[in-house]
Amino acid sequence: MLAVCLADLIALIHLGYVIFVILGFILIVAGIIGSWRWVRKSWFRFLHLAAIIAVAAEAMLGLNCPLTVWEFKLRYSTVSFQERISFIGSLIDSILFYEAPAWLFAAVYAGFAMLVLITFIMAPPKRNASHIRRNP
Repeated sequence: MLAVCLADLIALIHLGYVIFVILGFILIVAGIIGSWRWVRKSWFRFLHLAAIIAVAAEAMLGLNCPLTVWEFKLRYSTVSFQERISFIGSLIDSILFYEAPAWLFAAVYAGFAMLVLITFIMAPPKRNASHIRRNP
């Protein structure tokens, strides 16, 4: 039972990662349109860019997502469990996983990463001026 709970937790973290990437992009675009200053925060923008580049790189290299591997190992490594997936796990997995050719996922992820890079051109991240050290 513990393995199923841990697998569900990993699936929830995985869903949070996906939401961060997608919702982050939507908020960045809305922020560019609405002139929201916070969308230019460098820590947020670089973290968001790194998140989608990691996904695109994994897909293009044919690697499995570590969160997926970890979840599936916990969920399916033991044969003693009758029910290896809970309602929550099933719901999250139905949102996260789709049947499609690997090249399609790689193309979609790379295209999305390119869109995120375009936002860097449209509204580049800005450094916080309070962290810049000035010489007297």
